[in-house]
Amino acid sequence: MRCGAALALLCAVALSTACTPKKSERGSAPIEGYNHTSAAINWFTVNGNGGSNFGPHMGGGSQTCCISLPRQWHPGLTVLVEWEKDPKPHDYGSWPERRFSDEWNARVKRHRSSYTRHSAIVEVAPYEELGVLSVHFLPCDQVKVAASLTYRGMPNHPYNYPYKMEVPAVCPKP
Repeated sequence: MRCGAALALLCAVALSTACTPKKSERGSAPIEGYNHTSAAINWFTVNGNGGSNFGPHMGGGSQTCCISLPRQWHPGLTVLVEWEKDPKPHDYGSWPERRFSDEWNARVKRHRSSYTRHSAIVEVAPYEELGVLSVHFLPCDQVKVAASLTYRGMPNHPYNYPYKMEVPAVCPKP
């Protein structure tokens, strides 16, 4: 009788684990941006997935959903970051034209012509466990990306840059 009970228990365990779905090799991570420049980031995407917009020298606190990444980091892991920036985000405040007048709208159109679009294939910093995808916009149109359980300001976050970074006299070549 004991042998039969043990065999039944063994079969039950085997059947229950056979029906358990295998954990996916990929996971979903929210996207969060940090702007360390004097320009505004009008929008950005990571592998085509949306990020929020934010002004100069700020970021964090606003996450958008989501990007699929490997649960396990591996060398050579990259993402495509695309963004648009407004190099003079504070100009609107000093315009003399009445808001939304024809003259003001014409000035907005001219101002928007100074927006620049960029893209970069960026290496993702090593991570032990997939977490928030942190995208750091740096001077000279440089970008750094981390995807860990840490965030800016934590001692073990790989990119703890100050929000107000100086633009170097000569930008590094991409």
